[in-house]
Amino acid sequence: MIAPDRIPRIVIAGTHSGCGKTTIARGLMQVLVERGLSVQPFKVGPDFIDPGFHTAICGRVSRNLDPFMMGENGVRKTFARACAGADIAVIEGVMGMFDGLDGTGFASTAQVMALLSAPGALVVDVKGMSRSAHALVRGYFSYDPGIILGGVIFNRVGSPRHRLLIEAGLETTALGFVRRDRRADLESRHLGLKMAHEVTDHTGVGALVREGCDLDRILALAGSAPPVPGGNRIRYPGGMKKGERIRIGVARDEAFCFYYQDNLDCLAAAGADLIFFSPIRDPLPEVDAVYLGGGYPELHAGALSCAPCTREIRTRAADGLPVYAECGGLLYLCEELVAGPGTSHRMTGILPAAAEMTEGIQGLGYTEGTWTGAGFIPAGLPVKGHEFHYSRIHPSPDARFSIRLTRGRGIFGCLDGLYEHRSVGNYTHSYFSSEFAHSLILAAEDFRRS
Repeated sequence: MIAPDRIPRIVIAGTHSGCGKTTIARGLMQVLVERGLSVQPFKVGPDFIDPGFHTAICGRVSRNLDPFMMGENGVRKTFARACAGADIAVIEGVMGMFDGLDGTGFASTAQVMALLSAPGALVVDVKGMSRSAHALVRGYFSYDPGIILGGVIFNRVGSPRHRLLIEAGLETTALGFVRRDRRADLESRHLGLKMAHEVTDHTGVGALVREGCDLDRILALAGSAPPVPGGNRIRYPGGMKKGERIRIGVARDEAFCFYYQDNLDCLAAAGADLIFFSPIRDPLPEVDAVYLGGGYPELHAGALSCAPCTREIRTRAADGLPVYAECGGLLYLCEELVAGPGTSHRMTGILPAAAEMTEGIQGLGYTEGTWTGAGFIPAGLPVKGHEFHYSRIHPSPDARFSIRLTRGRGIFGCLDGLYEHRSVGNYTHSYFSSEFAHSLILAAEDFRRS
């Protein structure tokens, strides 16, 4: 078995968003799986959709690697823990390779490459250019000498003639020439691309990579990675919490589908058994707390409004059941959800607010702040996360807010989230700290005893 800090690894980096790195990463994962390798996938940044595709292709849960939310040691810890038992790690980058927070390199693909000593394959979209691609590549290869770039994958090559024009001025190792092909297209849907469960066939992108890339060179590059710095010193908790474990119900269906796997692992490590259920189809299970992640409740608002689970959550929340909700989960906890013009649906009514979908984006980017003492969460506890929403919250005048922000938009001003009873809902998709998980566990234990 390969030690996690020595696992072969490669980062699929890009010159910019939309250059095709998602297609190349998915295709590479598909081809490696077809070769019989156990592939551990990762995604740089706070994305939910791409990891879903990775997981579907690889059969191993894709993990986010985000220095802003996790810290540098957290990135290395998650990487090493997730790689146990894998043959190779494939890491999909985010945005342009050097694009980080506030115009810096912090939380960029390049930073994650440096933290993990992971070599990269640079994806360059060559549609509409030939020799100019080499000027672009030269800049990326020389910009930061501390970053290991092992070669280039030229994407959206238009024809054999186009390839010859590019090869004539080649200055770096070509890892692939991937032609323009409709198999690379991923259909758009409400608020973005289709989700992994809506796409049943991933073989098309695999064929593109198999036909256009030099797999032996890519594997050799991945195998050249040195040990992860400090990776052999990483330690994990030795065991789970002793005694009777509490039960946390986790909503997981087409309406609620956005979760960081590290958050679920954090709750399990703190002493929780996770009970997955569908608020659309299932009754509320016998649980001591509920976790409602993000997703698309607006697409299923009618079904949620009529579902028995909606009434059951409202009743049990009033009795003190701890409920934690993020983004789509926040909308579900409101009194009503206006999903479109003239279309309003009754939600759980736990939080004193109405939610309204909007045509334009209302919040996008990292968030940071402190909890205000909401529900079960101690006042002053730090919170870091990410927001992405096309909705507004209209709270009642006496509503109480759960987070005071120093970064991010939230609901308005410097405030995010609402709380009532022991129920908390916020736009921030937070990255759980052990202190947060412990607070939820204590609240669940208290509810169980009541």
